[in-house]
Amino acid sequence: MIPSFALERAQEVILALGQLRARGTIPRIPVYVDSPLATKLTDVFRRHPDCYGRDAYALLRDGTPFEFDDLAYVTEVEQSKAIDASPGPAVVIAGSGMCEGGRVLHHLRTMIEDVRNTIALVGFQAEHTLGRRIAERRPQVKIFGMMHELHAEIVVLDGFSAHADQRGLVEFAHAVRSRGPLRRVFLVHGEPHAQAALAQQLTARGLAEVAAPGPGDRVRLVG
Repeated sequence: MIPSFALERAQEVILALGQLRARGTIPRIPVYVDSPLATKLTDVFRRHPDCYGRDAYALLRDGTPFEFDDLAYVTEVEQSKAIDASPGPAVVIAGSGMCEGGRVLHHLRTMIEDVRNTIALVGFQAEHTLGRRIAERRPQVKIFGMMHELHAEIVVLDGFSAHADQRGLVEFAHAVRSRGPLRRVFLVHGEPHAQAALAQQLTARGLAEVAAPGPGDRVRLVG
């Protein structure tokens, strides 16, 4: 089970699975993209190969990078329900990425208590989300109001993260300042301890005044 964001992350996962299949690294088992939104967005990716990076564009020589044997895009509810009832192993990609809603919840409810199953997390899991509780390997998690024992294997694949790390953000701030004055930096994304550590790094380098506005705070921007 791969909980995934429908935009970009799902397409990255599909591309990676296709490459692994082509190299024979993973077995030939069904792969389901069980997300109407991810399916529609993947169609957009298919129609715009001009936006691909060099490596992705090179895959067009062998056809679309978003199609391979045993890959199925699932949109209908009945098709989605049939996945859990089908025998044998499979890979299921479904939203939402933090397991807070969507079809992934139905799959998790079915498979989370079985030690034979694996949940692969490919995105950041915010505090107080089901995805975060799964990443923390809580003994029990609540799905649709019912507690379930967490016996499935949990794998966290941080390599799929779309976020820059602290070093990358500091380098970005340096690059911005090299183009002109950088007076203030607002940290509006991330957990408090990570924001505090980044603010300390930016301040220590004298890059700018750093603030981390909280809920309800107002900031006046003057041009």
